[in-house]
Amino acid sequence: MERTLKLGGKYRHFKGNEYEVLAVARHSETLEELVVYRALYGEGQVWVRPLAEFLDTVTRDGITRHRFEEIDS
Repeated sequence: MERTLKLGGKYRHFKGNEYEVLAVARHSETLEELVVYRALYGEGQVWVRPLAEFLDTVTRDGITRHRFEEIDS
């Protein structure tokens, strides 16, 4: 099942931090889709990450999970 990204959605990184998706944009040269997101707590820092990486899975301690899991708003 293919995952989709919800603009304005809130996501928890597998390490515990929570973020809000602000936008999806394309890199001007490569046309790669990028996610712009900000931290929900602390100083509200903003990051950019490739969409594919935002939606993929990671395996840690033998457990596979989504790198960013959508959480209730």
